[in-house]
Amino acid sequence: MHAAIYQAYPAAGCIVHTHADASTALACLNQDLPAFHYMVLDFGGPVRCAPYVTFGTPALAELAVAALEERSGCLLANHGMIVFAAGPKAALSRAVLLETLCRQYLMAKAAGEPRLLNEAELAAARERFRTYGPRPKVSV
Repeated sequence: MHAAIYQAYPAAGCIVHTHADASTALACLNQDLPAFHYMVLDFGGPVRCAPYVTFGTPALAELAVAALEERSGCLLANHGMIVFAAGPKAALSRAVLLETLCRQYLMAKAAGEPRLLNEAELAAARERFRTYGPRPKVSV
């Protein structure tokens, strides 16, 4: 799976794959992480959940590569998460962010139905990130 991602996405200088609690829980629900928070933009938009197939198989690699199209992270159904970035510090930071967002989303779902950001709101946030704070431009 890692090799397939490195081959498919030249921007992937480092990959982090975990079975962290919240991201794995959401992956076990076979759900995407929707645009409930503007920080999903760090992944290119809502985070997709690749369908379940047996771990360690070429099929999982293919599904992960597809779920990562125009994204830098995805969930793997009944498995965990995988993210990439240019280097190890950025990849680890991205993995921590995905785990945090999954936890926040699950907490919000437990209290009710989270309000999702619409395309116009995401576009405004994407534009704001271009000049806001020390964060780099949002890209995959």
